[in-house]
Amino acid sequence: MPSPAKAYAAQSATAPLAPFSFARRDLLPDDVSIDILYCGVCHSDLHTVRGEWGGTLYPSVPGHEIVGRVTAVGGDVTRFAVGDLVGVGCMVDSCGHCPSCHAGEEQFCETTGFVGTYNGADKVLGGHTFGGYSDHIVVKDVFVARIRHDEKDLAAVAPLLCAGITTYSPLRHWEAGPGKKVGVVGIGGLGHMGIKLAAAMGAHVVAFTTSPDKIEDAKKLGAHEVVVSRDAEAMAAHANSFDFILNTVAVAHDLNAFLVLLRRDGTMTLVGAPEHPHPSPDIFNLLLNRRAIAGSPIGGMVETQEMLDFCAERGITADIEMIRIQDIETAYARMTKSDVKYRFVIDMASLKAEG
Repeated sequence: MPSPAKAYAAQSATAPLAPFSFARRDLLPDDVSIDILYCGVCHSDLHTVRGEWGGTLYPSVPGHEIVGRVTAVGGDVTRFAVGDLVGVGCMVDSCGHCPSCHAGEEQFCETTGFVGTYNGADKVLGGHTFGGYSDHIVVKDVFVARIRHDEKDLAAVAPLLCAGITTYSPLRHWEAGPGKKVGVVGIGGLGHMGIKLAAAMGAHVVAFTTSPDKIEDAKKLGAHEVVVSRDAEAMAAHANSFDFILNTVAVAHDLNAFLVLLRRDGTMTLVGAPEHPHPSPDIFNLLLNRRAIAGSPIGGMVETQEMLDFCAERGITADIEMIRIQDIETAYARMTKSDVKYRFVIDMASLKAEG
């Protein structure tokens, strides 16, 4: 029988999130049922429920940074058992047979596209998927990752399922590591993870911020140098020197200021998704030194597991502030003002305690 679920949902772009009930699907042979312990709060959640990216399906139950414990498995599942600690990120399905899916790059699924953990097309029940602002979730086993961190760190692990993999994937793809000079633009939910991960990979990390009061924080996160990007002289001192720049800023801004910092064949990869497009960069800043601008979403499931294991081995987690689900609208308001260091995480016990 479908299992009743408690959640918080937005009924429209202008409605606050409020209690909502729905039914999760029957457990299929390749499914895992997960009791959700913690769910991170991503800026994508806010963009979606407010309809800022378009295409939001209501009611909307956001949440794709999920950590929980397995409560049941389907008959064909061998990778997980009841009691295991697991995570679910931004996707819960894909076609499974296109070249990208076969390569373990489900985020680039070439036929149906990947199915988002929320606001995606539910292939089993019809309608759309509901995310992690809920008490439990049922997910196909290949889209479940194993958590190897200590249980005391579980809340701070949750943001790794989006912020962690979103920054890890491009750093790995563009081979951040020893001997490489890597810039991280923005010190927020994504940027703070980018600094931690790039430093752990062995790169020389330079953090860029518009806020002088974030300099010491950036150094504590692992940055070897910090540049206030409004300081023209400090920026000029790094011209033509970066192998790679990870730009995490989700607000439209002038990309030229960072393009000129790339050395020959350097790449700046954008992982922040602004509400409005960035101004078009100067073509000569690309032509000269054969520089490139790229984009990167999340990683595939193999890479997601690799990232989680990498972080567990090195004791890397997100810097978080725990909240109750009942305070989600206050958290959203603070998030729009960048008033969090650096990721909100919902303690889902607060949902389960509701009558």
